[in-house]
Amino acid sequence: MNDNHFKFSTAVIGLPLLFVLSLWIVYWFQIRFDLDFYQNGIYPRDFSGLQGVLFSPFIHENLRHLYNNSIPLFVLLAALQFFYPKQTLAVITYGILLSGFITWLIGRENYHIGASGLIYVLVSFIFFKGIQTRYYRLVALSFAVVLLYGGMIWYVFPDIDQSISWEGHLAGFITGFVLTLFYKTPEYAKPIFYDWQKPDFKPEEDPFMKHFDENGNFVNTEILVEEEPEVISGYFNSNVLVNYTIRKKEDTDEMA
Repeated sequence: MNDNHFKFSTAVIGLPLLFVLSLWIVYWFQIRFDLDFYQNGIYPRDFSGLQGVLFSPFIHENLRHLYNNSIPLFVLLAALQFFYPKQTLAVITYGILLSGFITWLIGRENYHIGASGLIYVLVSFIFFKGIQTRYYRLVALSFAVVLLYGGMIWYVFPDIDQSISWEGHLAGFITGFVLTLFYKTPEYAKPIFYDWQKPDFKPEEDPFMKHFDENGNFVNTEILVEEEPEVISGYFNSNVLVNYTIRKKEDTDEMA
């Protein structure tokens, strides 16, 4: 598959915009009607806390929390939709479910809320999948993700900040890597820089390649045959035999 696989569509902007907008709508309902959505978050190892696996990505503590998650979510979802359009919905859906369930298993006994777990899913998936494909555009995307969000790796460890759910971050990071193993991408064709890399290239018809055999050895296709010099003997009336060689004009010019 070539670069035509990467085509811009309205979904590249529409999907991230719709998802981020849904987070803001939920937060607006929360502050407008003074609702308490925190209890709908993930509460580890509690049966009622399993509901947070579905709802926690849409619940945020305050405006700053929501804003900090909105920008990376929009950027990463747009990148995912553009470069991995066939895997996007599956990565989002299973990313939310699996990362939420892992958080439910390993998290502290507090309510875990926010879309940061999904952000770690996207960062992990885009980075590891790009490296696995070895396709230059996707590898470049992986390095871009590291450049922009590489510092997030520190927040998968405990004791960095007790106010954040490092368990949710770690669960998202693990989930993203696991999803790269299950969802395969097509083989990407290497970029064509030379004529001999083209599929319809025929070496026997190429003016340069025809000078080489199948083993790459040079073959001289032009055989130069030297003409025997014309000899004129006995030109003078003499007993001494004199031979004269007649040269062509081109030969004498070269000797001059």
